[in-house]
Amino acid sequence: MSTLVIMAAGIGSRFGGGIKQLEPVGPSGEIIMDYSIYDAIEAGFDKVVFIIRKDLEVDFKEIIGNRISKYINVEYAFQELDDLPEGFVKPAERTKPWGTGQAILSCLGKVKEPFAVINADDYYGKEAFVKVHDFLSNSKSNGDKFNFCMAGFLLGNTLSDNGVVTRGVCNVSKEGILLGVDETHGIEKTPEGPIVKEESGNVIKLDPNSSVSMNMWGFTPDFIDELRDRFVQFLKVKGQDLKAEFLVPIIVDDLIRENKAQVTVLETKDIWFGVTYKEDKDVVVNSFKKLIEQGVYPAKLFH
Repeated sequence: MSTLVIMAAGIGSRFGGGIKQLEPVGPSGEIIMDYSIYDAIEAGFDKVVFIIRKDLEVDFKEIIGNRISKYINVEYAFQELDDLPEGFVKPAERTKPWGTGQAILSCLGKVKEPFAVINADDYYGKEAFVKVHDFLSNSKSNGDKFNFCMAGFLLGNTLSDNGVVTRGVCNVSKEGILLGVDETHGIEKTPEGPIVKEESGNVIKLDPNSSVSMNMWGFTPDFIDELRDRFVQFLKVKGQDLKAEFLVPIIVDDLIRENKAQVTVLETKDIWFGVTYKEDKDVVVNSFKKLIEQGVYPAKLFH
């Protein structure tokens, strides 16, 4: 048994016009999530949990949930700003979500098996789903350490032609073990390769073959219990900071530094794409069109 958890709570309060995660990108009105779920079912996942906001439930089920439930078990978890551990209250001025760590924490009690986590608005490709599923199916305990995995994408395969992006650039051992994640902002695609421009004017060249995290992880269910404890500590220190976020890459990085987790990086050569900028939509539509022409996907999914 393995579950796909899709983080979709940040899709906004209005469906359709302008909400990038729900923009049709396939020839029959498919959205990016349709393709991710199709790949996950093919790889062997048997349940999907959508993390959404409670106020989106009715519309969300209408747009995707009810269709998908005919093909795979579907559950919902709800990420809310005021869903905090006992003793904590959301600052009145806080409007920013608490982050991906709180999103996964909302699955407490609903996910009791190994699970993969993805973003709602990213296309990851088939290879990553197969590798993460196989890891979760075959992973053994690693003593007292958590035994997780991460799909590692080549930096050069994850850039946008329409602006800068943020990527978790990974430090990976020769054995394929994650040593750390460096959240790198302002990565720009150029003919000479990816670069970052510092405020001082310095230009740093990045290796296009570097492994980066696109927030596709494989976890064991005990990670959710760990998140519960760490969220309490986070709120004690940063609960009044209106912009502070409880983020999965930072939590995983902390666990590695504390020698409490081993994370295997599963390299994939698939090309990531997503709608980071409005102008990206045409690229995504054309990319799916080509994949359908190549026979990777049927022209209609889940209809």
